[in-house]
Amino acid sequence: MAAITEIRGQADWRGSELAASPEWRIVLRDEDRSELLAAIGVADSFPLPGFGPVLTELARELTDGRGFGLLQGLPVDGLTERQCEIMAVGIASHVGRVMPQPNGEPFVHVRDQGVDPAAPTSRSHQHRGRLDFHSDPTDVVALLCTRPAASGGLSTVVSSVTVHNEIVREHPDLAEVLYEPWWRDHRTGDSFSASPVYSADGRGRLSANYGADYIKSAQRGAHVPRLTSRQLAAMAALDRLNNDPGLMLTMDLRPGDMQFLNNHVTMHSRTEYRDHPDPGLRRDLVRVWLDWLG
Repeated sequence: MAAITEIRGQADWRGSELAASPEWRIVLRDEDRSELLAAIGVADSFPLPGFGPVLTELARELTDGRGFGLLQGLPVDGLTERQCEIMAVGIASHVGRVMPQPNGEPFVHVRDQGVDPAAPTSRSHQHRGRLDFHSDPTDVVALLCTRPAASGGLSTVVSSVTVHNEIVREHPDLAEVLYEPWWRDHRTGDSFSASPVYSADGRGRLSANYGADYIKSAQRGAHVPRLTSRQLAAMAALDRLNNDPGLMLTMDLRPGDMQFLNNHVTMHSRTEYRDHPDPGLRRDLVRVWLDWLG
């Protein structure tokens, strides 16, 4: 294996330094909101002649910049659930190529369905429990908040590049382990595969692929090798750094917020939440997965 070195660039950031910055927030103007509402009526193409260039710039920020961004002020009030779905997918289509969710649809609702998080086929969008830091399986994940929880449900983001560099400096031996294949559970029954947590492309850009829950649950596979002591130590170091208060950036997503994350250079988590007793007020986010355009 070639020598593992630190990786530099705009995706190497610390949450404590960005928390108060307006640079990663895009606040919509009245004309942007009007354009979005009009585009819902032509969902097949979702034309955004005025706001579209803003989303093109967001796509550049995701690929070559910090790796995340937040739209604020989307006009979700008074929209039906279907209209919110159309808006989420329509906006996302200007940032990347919409990919199917596990259910085959272009979106899925992130809301509590009473699913047991420990069940072998349960998925993180189906329950209200805390989620450990992880990355989703596509280039980008987008979340449109239509209703927040009564309490909790905070979204926290961390730079995978910064965490990687910390591990390289503090634990170079464990960094090597993270570049080796790790077995993961696909949560579709009896399906598993192995891939590295860290890899780098020909330009030296990092790609991180992690989810402690899916790695641990892969141990149920009869042919999956047991986690080694070095792997367990690497996971402990990774989880400790992901949860470092100085590295994390927390977002309290409100109605009309739409978060975009590059899964290669960021990981995200969620705090446990408590829902409203009224079903019509319960937490609901529309999730869209994207791969790069082109």
